[in-house]
Amino acid sequence: MRKGILDILRGKFLISGDAPKNWLFIIFTSVLATIMIASSHSADSKVHRIAALNNEVKELRSEFVDFRSDVQRLKLESTILESVEDDGLFPSETPPKKIVVNSQ
Repeated sequence: MRKGILDILRGKFLISGDAPKNWLFIIFTSVLATIMIASSHSADSKVHRIAALNNEVKELRSEFVDFRSDVQRLKLESTILESVEDDGLFPSETPPKKIVVNSQ
């Protein structure tokens, strides 16, 4: 048992007769580990991007609600009358009359 552990620590399995098989396995596991690490980094960056986009969506939705409430307030008749009075325009005292055109 002790001799086996010492052989592994000294690296004898890399220079013995069946070393090419061991080297191929080590290279294969190294490539798999590299792919796994790259995939993990890619997934993490996507998660961070999604979180940033969600925050941006929340901010834009809040801004939209603010603008919509401002526009609704500006569309009110009283607000329009106040802004037009500064220009000297007032509502008509007489109601509008309907014009009927008879086409022949």
